[in-house]
Amino acid sequence: MIALVTDSASQLSPELAAEFGVRIAPIIVNIDGVEYREGVDLTADDFWSRLGDGDIPEITTSQPSPGTLSEIYRSAVEGGATDIVSVHIGAEHSGTINSALVAAEMVDVEVHVVDSGTASFGVSCCVWEAGSAIAAGASASEVVGRVEEIRPSIGTAFILSALEFARRGGRFDPSLLPDSEPGECEGVAVLSGYGGHLEVVAVGHSVDELCDQIVECFLSPGRTIRAGVCLADPATLMFTEGIEERLQTAPVEVDLVRYRLGPSIAAHTGPGTAGGFWYCTDI
Repeated sequence: MIALVTDSASQLSPELAAEFGVRIAPIIVNIDGVEYREGVDLTADDFWSRLGDGDIPEITTSQPSPGTLSEIYRSAVEGGATDIVSVHIGAEHSGTINSALVAAEMVDVEVHVVDSGTASFGVSCCVWEAGSAIAAGASASEVVGRVEEIRPSIGTAFILSALEFARRGGRFDPSLLPDSEPGECEGVAVLSGYGGHLEVVAVGHSVDELCDQIVECFLSPGRTIRAGVCLADPATLMFTEGIEERLQTAPVEVDLVRYRLGPSIAAHTGPGTAGGFWYCTDI
C-alpha cells in the first residue's frame, strides 16, 4: 500500500484529501507572536476573521518540523503503508522539503520525497495526479514519475488586491506589482505563468472582465485540464463563482474543484485574492 502525504500549504481541498486518503502536515503560522498549526488550530475562516477590522497583523510562516512529519510517516506505516509518497511545497518557497528528507530517515519504509516546484494549489495538482496514479495501481516510483511528467504543465492565474501583503511577504517580484497609491494604478493586474515564472498578462476593470481574463489563462492549453479555483475572504466569492461558471461551460473538459485560500498562503497574498491553478491531464 502506498500512503500519500503533503503539507497544508498545498491548500488541498477536503474532497481530494478524502478521496485519496491524504495525510497533511500543518504549516506553522505565527500571528503577532502566537503560533498556530494551519488546519488544526487555525482555519481559513479564523484567519480571515482576524483581518476583518482592516489592521494588518504581523504574520510569518514556517515549515513542519521533521518530528511532525516523521509522526505522520509512522502513522502511515502503522496503517499498513509499504511505501510513502510525500509531495510538498517547492524548496524555493519553503524548507518543508528539507524537513521531509530528514523525517524520511526516521522510518523503516521508503519515503519518496517529491518537490512540487510550486506552491498553494499547484502542490495539490501534484497530489491529485499522484492519488490518481496510486488508485490506478501504479508503483511508488511510477507515481513519482507521473508527477514529474505533469509538473511543467501546472499553471496559475490570479489577481492580488492587497498589494501590501505581497510586498511584505517578499514572494512576488516587485516589478510585477502595480503601485498601490490611490490614482496610480489603472485597473487590476492578472498575473499568470508556469513553474513560478509569472508575468502580468492582462489588466481588468470589472469582475466580469477579470473573470474572463483569468479563465482565458486556464483554457490556454486548449486541452483537458484539472483545475482548482480558490475562495479567499468572503468578498471574493463573486470571483470564485464567476470563474467556476465559465469553466463549467468551457469548450474543453474541465475537472473542477474549489479550495480555500488558507493562512499559510494568504499570509503572503492577503484579502482580495482570486484565481487558481490548473494542469493538463493528457500528457
